[in-house]
Amino acid sequence: MRFCDVIGHGDLKKRLAAGVDGGRISHAQLFVGSAGSGTLALALAYTQYLHCTNRHDGDSCGECPSCRQIEKLAHPDLHLVYPVNKQGKKPTNGLVASDFIDEFRSLFERTDGYFSAQQWYDSLDLGKTLKGAIAVREAEEMIRKLSFKSFASKYKTMLIWLPETMNERAANMILKILEEPWEDTVFILVAEQPDKILGTILSRTQEVTVPRLDKVDLISEIYKQGITDDAEVRNMARLACGDLLQLRQILSGEEDDIRNENFNLFRTMMRHCYLNKHLELLAWADEVAALSRERQMGLCADFARLLREAYITHAGVAEVSYLWGEEADFCKKFSPYIGSENIEPILELLEQAVRRLRQNGDPRIVLSWFALSTSKYINFGK
Repeated sequence: MRFCDVIGHGDLKKRLAAGVDGGRISHAQLFVGSAGSGTLALALAYTQYLHCTNRHDGDSCGECPSCRQIEKLAHPDLHLVYPVNKQGKKPTNGLVASDFIDEFRSLFERTDGYFSAQQWYDSLDLGKTLKGAIAVREAEEMIRKLSFKSFASKYKTMLIWLPETMNERAANMILKILEEPWEDTVFILVAEQPDKILGTILSRTQEVTVPRLDKVDLISEIYKQGITDDAEVRNMARLACGDLLQLRQILSGEEDDIRNENFNLFRTMMRHCYLNKHLELLAWADEVAALSRERQMGLCADFARLLREAYITHAGVAEVSYLWGEEADFCKKFSPYIGSENIEPILELLEQAVRRLRQNGDPRIVLSWFALSTSKYINFGK
């Protein structure tokens, strides 16, 4: 993947290329940004530029053996690490990224390098509760691979996608390499949630912040899809909020499965609150408690987003809302019941629930408390 294949980020690409050209190559770099910003794609383009033997005009050539191999994710000096898992087997039982390289290459090719962690987990058929992880066995394999001399390039590159999924033992093993790096070894970490990475690892990396895409870049992508109505194009770009993955969902008319499930859970809970169905709210809490902790955190984030959008609609400024489809229809109907008198108390309840879940509180108790407490603040004019 060349820099020109990555959407937007013109200034950042120039800085990255200038760093390589000037020999300013940090042994450990942390690319931080959302999947829809193209963080992984940009990191791989940087890797290709680093290995290219015929760089010119601030980009890799795309023709030399190194470029061709990296485009296929098959370069002998590029080692890829990403979270893996398998139904009925834990990552600690010997699973490593190379066991799933065909699936990773296939997904990368289908999406041009723009895909989320959930899309990756879906391609592994992990279901609703399992998530991937980078375990100790993977860290041992990383150390083994890096102990060899480079095969075809000056640099050995270890690209780690989603290092925040690395468990503590694995992270401490990698930390030793980062503290005393081998010559011409480059670590490129690509993270969405750097706050979950071991602090001592963060302190040894050079951060590269990848911002959301500019609106003009999204508009260009929409026009490429054959949409010519200027007002429609501008509205789609606004709704996408700098995220290519979200734009793709809008263009396709499809809803993200997780986002859609979270919306259905939000709608169900609010309807039970409206009807004061406390037993149904307890059943709702039991259903959510069965989800993984990561899914529960994602659900809470979507709850906050939907409450905010309902309040914005209630305040009479729906034109700045970022909803479409069923979410927009429901929040428009729900908005009369979310106003200045109850939005802050409900969000405070939600924040307390998140804190308690992060502190390993019993999700069944925490979510039951949240649902029943929220029902008291929903004022339906009764």
